[in-house]
Amino acid sequence: MALAVTASSSSTSIAFSSNSRKEQGVQFSSSNFQPSDRFNSSPAALSLSLKRSIAVKPLNAEPKRNDSIVPSAATIFAPDVEKAVGIEDIEKLAKNLEKASPLEIMDKALEKYGNDIAIAFSGAEDVALIEYAHLTGRPFRVFSLDTGRLNPETYKFFDTVEKHYGIHIEYMFPDAVEVQALVRTKGLFSFYEDGHQECCRVRKVRPLRRALKGLRAWITGQRKDQSPGTRSEVPVVQVDPVFEGMDGGSGSLVKWNPVANVAGNDIWNFLRTMDVPVNSLHAQGYVSIGCEPCTRSVLPGQHEREGRWWWEDAKAKECGLHKGNLKEESVNGNGAANGNSSSANSDIFESQNIVNLTRPGIENLVKMEDRKEPWMVVLYAPWCPFCQAMEASYNELADKLAGSGVKVGKFQADGDQKAYAKQELQLGSFPTILFFPKHASRPIKYQSEKRDVESLMGFINALR
Repeated sequence: MALAVTASSSSTSIAFSSNSRKEQGVQFSSSNFQPSDRFNSSPAALSLSLKRSIAVKPLNAEPKRNDSIVPSAATIFAPDVEKAVGIEDIEKLAKNLEKASPLEIMDKALEKYGNDIAIAFSGAEDVALIEYAHLTGRPFRVFSLDTGRLNPETYKFFDTVEKHYGIHIEYMFPDAVEVQALVRTKGLFSFYEDGHQECCRVRKVRPLRRALKGLRAWITGQRKDQSPGTRSEVPVVQVDPVFEGMDGGSGSLVKWNPVANVAGNDIWNFLRTMDVPVNSLHAQGYVSIGCEPCTRSVLPGQHEREGRWWWEDAKAKECGLHKGNLKEESVNGNGAANGNSSSANSDIFESQNIVNLTRPGIENLVKMEDRKEPWMVVLYAPWCPFCQAMEASYNELADKLAGSGVKVGKFQADGDQKAYAKQELQLGSFPTILFFPKHASRPIKYQSEKRDVESLMGFINALR
C-alpha cells in the first residue's frame, strides 16, 4: 500500500493505492479502512494524525522488508486505537477476562491496540502466543530480544517460526558499547559471581525498554505456575508497573498475559494438537529457556525455573523483564514477607531423626576439626519450593541413616542467617546440602541436582 500526501495553502489531499491481498486468511484492501472518514474533521486533526503516524516506528531501527506478511505501520493504515486507559478500566477489563480463554484474550488485545501492540517471543514454549494470534486472523507483530548469548538451537527456532507463520520477527539487540564495557571490566561470566541482574540489565532490560517505547501494549507468555515465588498473582491484563509506552509516563503501557491461568501441561497439549514447531532444546530436558550460560535442563520432578540461574535462590529467578512481579514487602531477598519467613510458613524436614541446628549449633559443627561422627546437613528455607520438593526424600534418608553413625541435620539459612550461610557455609541457592566428614574441618558441598535418596546415599558412602 502506498500513502501519498500533498499539501497546499488551500487544501490537503491524501491518496491511497493498494492491491487487495489475502494474508493469513484475512482480506485486506484500501476500502477496509476508509481514510476519508478520519481526516474530514479539521486541519488541526489532520496535522495531529500525520504527526502521530510519523512517530510510530518499528521496534528496531532496521528497515522492514516489503514482503512481510505481518502488516506494520509502514504497510497498512490501521484504524486509530485508543490511548492508555485508567488503572480502574484495566482492572475492570482484567476481571471481565479472568475466565476467558487465551484465544479470546489474544483477540481482544489485538482488536484493542492494533499495530501498537506486539508479542514478546523468547524462543521457548511461548510460541503458543504466536499460534493464538495467528488463529484470531488479525494482523500481529512479534519481537524478540537477541542477547548475543542464546543457544544455537534457539536461533534456528527463530528461523523456523518465521517460515512457519510467514512473519518477520523484529529483533532487538543490546548496545554494543555497554556490552563491551561490561565484558572488558568483569569478564564473560561475571554473573556467576555477583548475580545475573547486571548482565540481564544490559542485554535484556534496556533493549526491551527501547522496544516498548514504540508501543502502547505488549503481550507476554507469563503463567502463574511458572514461578511460585514471583508469578503466582499474574493477571491476564494489567497496567505495566515498570515500563513506559509510546506516550511516556506511568500508565502509558498495558501488559497482556493471555496464558496467565493456563497450566504448563495444557500449553504443551495445545502445541502438540496444533502441530506447532517447538525449540529442539525442549527434547533435551530444557523447559524454561533463556541465555545459554544461564540455562540448563531440569531433572524429572524439578520445577521448570530450577533450570534458570540455578546458582541463585528462587526469589532471584527473574531477569528484570517482569520486575513488577516482585512484591515490595519481600525486600530481604528470601521470598518471605517482612523478613520473617518462619512466622508465615510452617517448618519442613520434621523427622525425629533430623537434628534442628541453631546458629550456635552450626557454628560449633564448623569449628570442630575432629568430629566423633560425620554429619549431613541441609541449608534450607521453608518457603522454597525446591526445598519442599526434597522433604520426603531427605526425611527418608534420615530414617535410613538412624543408628548408622551418620548424623542428619538441618539449618534454616534464610532471613538473618543468609549472609552467614553464604560466607561460611557455601550457600549458593536453596537447598544447599553439606557433608561434614569425621576427620576434616571443611564441609563438602553436594553438587548434584539429584536429591533422591539413592543419590544422596551414594554421596555419603563415597565420603564416610
